[in-house]
Amino acid sequence: MNKPSTQLRPVRSKDRFLVFGKPTIEEPEIAEVVDSLRKCWLGTGPKVAQLERDFAAFKGAPHAVAMHSCTAALHLSILAADLKPGDEVITTPMTFCATVNAILHAGATPVLADIDPRTMNIDPNAIERVLSPRTRALLPVHFAGRACDMDALCDIAKRRDLALIEDCAHAIETEYHGRKAGTFGEFGCFSFYATKNITTGEGGMVLTRNDEHAARLKMLALHGMSKDAWKRFSDDGYKHYSVVELGFKYNMMDLQAAIGLHQLPRVERWLARRAEIWQRYERAFAALPVERPAAPEPHTRHALHLYTLLIEPTARVTRDEFLSAMCAHGIGVGVHYMSIPEHPYYQRAFGWKPEDFPHAMEVGRRTVSLPISAGLSDEDVDDVITAVKAVLA
Repeated sequence: MNKPSTQLRPVRSKDRFLVFGKPTIEEPEIAEVVDSLRKCWLGTGPKVAQLERDFAAFKGAPHAVAMHSCTAALHLSILAADLKPGDEVITTPMTFCATVNAILHAGATPVLADIDPRTMNIDPNAIERVLSPRTRALLPVHFAGRACDMDALCDIAKRRDLALIEDCAHAIETEYHGRKAGTFGEFGCFSFYATKNITTGEGGMVLTRNDEHAARLKMLALHGMSKDAWKRFSDDGYKHYSVVELGFKYNMMDLQAAIGLHQLPRVERWLARRAEIWQRYERAFAALPVERPAAPEPHTRHALHLYTLLIEPTARVTRDEFLSAMCAHGIGVGVHYMSIPEHPYYQRAFGWKPEDFPHAMEVGRRTVSLPISAGLSDEDVDDVITAVKAVLA
């Protein structure tokens, strides 16, 4: 196999390296953060409460509870669902390790069901094959912003009386048959990490319909302290609190919420920009030895969070050679993801083998994610296209 060309002159110089997933930060976010600094309210406070209200309204959900990460959101959702040690949670092998780790930290047992190779989402038929008397929950991931087959997943959950916890880390804008991702199950967990479509630097959110679940999530996220414990330092006078449950330090800070408050109103504009970039990639790469993302399913809305290519076996480079060549051209790329059974820890802990989940293994060994941030300029997009063609054409 020929080695990939990086040309004598890279597409972008080192000092112009295009960072993968670079966030879009505008002046209102900066001013809001400065306002928090001047007011010296840095921790959980009124701006977190406002972001919770705004996100709940955006999603049409009764409750939104802010967290310091989506990992924390997943962990506490599993606890709030009252899963016990030994209870099994079925999830996908095509996800970030946080999905599986949250199950483990909650004391439950992860069980993997392979993906549909076209959508890269968990396959409902594969779920049926691994159901057991110990299954207590489903934890699907809306991969890359594409909605899972929620009709099938909701049917399984209803028939087997299973909790449904949606991992919506990629799916802020995602919709399925007119309904927003994160509102199907008992819990919907979102990420506001730096690479996400809306960012707070680090941060997450849980949606829930249930009043008791919302109250428990708030308590668990702040040491298990009673409701509104964050107000104990407010100008309303000191508020006594009680520790009512063993909790965690998972709360979001006002410094983080200050960024998100101004990101959320731009979500539609930024989605439209990513759609423009997506279509340019689709046209530019049509003749290359790659498999492009499948078209969105009817009556769904794709969040366009990740634009992934699968490098064909006939290409002049391997996937890993492609990654190296793109970086040499000054273009940051990602891998989403090596399948969970590829990682040594899970092999040791559960005896999982990549070949036991052949579709996830195949995708994980061929996939690469290209920059698709709304903050990319037309010149940035031109450079990505030029570099991909230089490596693959």
